Amino acid sequence: MQLLGYDIGSSSIKACLLDATDGKIVASATSPDEELDINAPRPGWAEQDPQVWWHHLKAATRQVLAADGAAPGAIAGIGIAYQMHGLVLVDEQQQVLHPAIIWCDGRAVEIGSKAFDELGQAYCLEHYLNSPGNFTASKLRWIRENKPEIFAKVHKAMLPGDYIAMKMSGEVRTSVSGLSEGIFWDYQSGGLAHKLLAHYGIPDELLPEYDANFAESGTLMDEAASELGLKAGIPIGYRAGDQPNNALSLNVMDPGEVAATAGTSGVIYGVTDQPLYDDHSRVNTFVHVNSKEGKPRYGVLLCINGTGIQNSWLKSKLFNDRHSYDEMNWHAGDITIGSEDVIVLPFGNGPERVLGNRDPGAVIKNINFNRHGEAHVMRAAQEGIAFSLNYGLQVMKQMGMDIDTIRVGSDNMFQSPVFREAFTNATGTRVELYNSNGALGAAIGAGFGTGVFDSREEAFQNLEQIATLEPTAEKVEAYQQAYERWEQELNKELDH
Repeated sequence: MQLLGYDIGSSSIKACLLDATDGKIVASATSPDEELDINAPRPGWAEQDPQVWWHHLKAATRQVLAADGAAPGAIAGIGIAYQMHGLVLVDEQQQVLHPAIIWCDGRAVEIGSKAFDELGQAYCLEHYLNSPGNFTASKLRWIRENKPEIFAKVHKAMLPGDYIAMKMSGEVRTSVSGLSEGIFWDYQSGGLAHKLLAHYGIPDELLPEYDANFAESGTLMDEAASELGLKAGIPIGYRAGDQPNNALSLNVMDPGEVAATAGTSGVIYGVTDQPLYDDHSRVNTFVHVNSKEGKPRYGVLLCINGTGIQNSWLKSKLFNDRHSYDEMNWHAGDITIGSEDVIVLPFGNGPERVLGNRDPGAVIKNINFNRHGEAHVMRAAQEGIAFSLNYGLQVMKQMGMDIDTIRVGSDNMFQSPVFREAFTNATGTRVELYNSNGALGAAIGAGFGTGVFDSREEAFQNLEQIATLEPTAEKVEAYQQAYERWEQELNKELDH
């Protein structure tokens, strides 16, 4: 018996085929080979064509099905993880009406801030655990205000993973966790955020029906099965945003457990059983994938938009692809902690929630033409990402979260020894590195949702801790000094 998981990212589409019997990966694939484009028709905007996701999902599926050991007829369930907070609009024929407004798009910041004030900040935090901010509901309101001809045609508004599930099953559905990430969920009533929807002039019927994250919510229809090379009737057993799903992939499901990732964006995600919130909504709280009545689970999410995308920009734009990522990591390792005073602020990918939805842009500071070269920028960029995550981690701690151990997958920027060291010692946390990734997490989620897995032990039988990183007193001190210099420069930029 096998399970098929997808991770619908803004950089690429990943697929993973999992043997449910022994927990081993049969095959993995990524499409395309290079990062997907993010279109910016105006400053602060970020869009992608949802049909491009579907195209590359089909390509990744063909790759995994061509691998030795793949058994398309034995696939018992499909799981979908996806980039969070995006907005996809379709008409009654399920045709896309507008490019997807994705997670790092900043056009709706003012709309969300205004609603936060008009509905009352206390009300929003108590009922939604967040400001409406720049989340999906506010993006939908932006469409209503600015493109009424499009809004008039909308049959359903959905998240990126809901669109992929619709393409597979023909059904438009979502999850409770998904509604919470869009700020469509009222924690007090345990239902839709009716007051916010009414305030925005959004009819309830524009939102899909919802299921639990672990639940069969549609089956693969004939047309999609033919396109994917799969048998019709396979149940879709799971869907979740990429960060709750990353936590699932690392078996982070109970209060006190924490996960992190450093892909296009960087995230620290901690699980709690309390409805915590930050008064300024700098970090955000959503329904975790395994939450259920009588046993709530919340995910507190810190996001830094400019993480892997910054490293990609340096590689392709500044260094003209003269260095591979491995070479960049190697050169960065030749520079001492603190990058000899070169500082990079990695905030060049839209408004940053941890900065109060401000968008200061990315900054490289203190370059000396007689001392510094490319390697200093390479290291300062990786340190800057680690420092920005530590900056947000302090907010999570102020909320009462006790974080001393963080689980990460051996993927994306955590493949870099320099970044791993900087993250471990800047945050002062123990970091456990595992052989996991988002597409694998989606496959595991499908196993829970279809009843293939009866227990966590069975689902995570092959999850292997491949390394443990401990902060050391000497390096913690050196990174703390470098972090303080970095924070001073950040505050100067924010004061401008």
